[in-house]
Amino acid sequence: MPTALMEFPQIFYRLYTLLGIYKNSSLSLTKFCQSTIFKSVTNTYIFRRVLHMNNLKLDVADQIAVLTISRPGALNALNSETLDELNTVLSEIEARDDVKVVILTGGPDKKDNAFKSFVAGADIAEMVNFSAAEARAFGMRAAEPFFKLMNMRQVTIAAVNGFALGGGCEIAMACDIRIASDNATFAQPETGLGIIPGFGGTQRLARLVGMGRAKELIFTCDNIDAAEAYRIGLVNKVVAKEELMDTAKKMASKIISKGSYAVSIAKAAINNGYDMDIKNAVEMEANLFGITCSTHDKTEGMTAFLERRAADLTDF
Repeated sequence: MPTALMEFPQIFYRLYTLLGIYKNSSLSLTKFCQSTIFKSVTNTYIFRRVLHMNNLKLDVADQIAVLTISRPGALNALNSETLDELNTVLSEIEARDDVKVVILTGGPDKKDNAFKSFVAGADIAEMVNFSAAEARAFGMRAAEPFFKLMNMRQVTIAAVNGFALGGGCEIAMACDIRIASDNATFAQPETGLGIIPGFGGTQRLARLVGMGRAKELIFTCDNIDAAEAYRIGLVNKVVAKEELMDTAKKMASKIISKGSYAVSIAKAAINNGYDMDIKNAVEMEANLFGITCSTHDKTEGMTAFLERRAADLTDF
């Protein structure tokens, strides 16, 4: 048994007593173990100890997972270890019914500036001596967690809090929604290094902002600020940096208040239909519409609408 699991009884009893909950006669130890705070703390502890994440931090509360990329000395640049950790933790999150939305953001730099960098790119120190085969493998290593962000049943929101350069722009584009702080900077600077984007940049950027703008950004390596990123459709919102996480969490809570299973099916319909011809895409949508009409949430949602009451939507 992993050491972290063996330590659970002591840690949870300490938490229970430190919070003083044992003094509250209305909340037994059993009820405490079923509570939201208990589940949040235990799940976070399991992830950090059992998965041994060196470059990521995970906090779960109110059905929202905040996943922070934390490499302070490298402005959160993506190296192989970080990509592997992302792949593992996203697989674990996807299997959890208590997480409906994932917010991806960057941690502070080594001077504790929380708004310096979201992800400053891929780790050039690791890449500098890559052979062609190693470079390809690195790109495919990133593809796996990036596709998980794109296709997992949870909604993924990139809270871009500074530099989103190269791989940083690419991982943001892999998320469903992008919210940028007003100091954020976006760029695909790879051709200035004699290479091309390797984490999906040539493909996702064109799909988001159009082929002409994507070519301009990739060919020139120009940096664009948050306002320009919003203007061309690269990000969904721009907010003051101090409001970034609150805005992301408010959006997450709004999404969670809807039918989570329906949201996940809608996400799959949008993703899968995007590259289909319109006739087959509409037929696929009709098939998925039929599936959602066989659920508890459909019955509850429509009945609640007719009865003019709040719906209790529980499917996921």
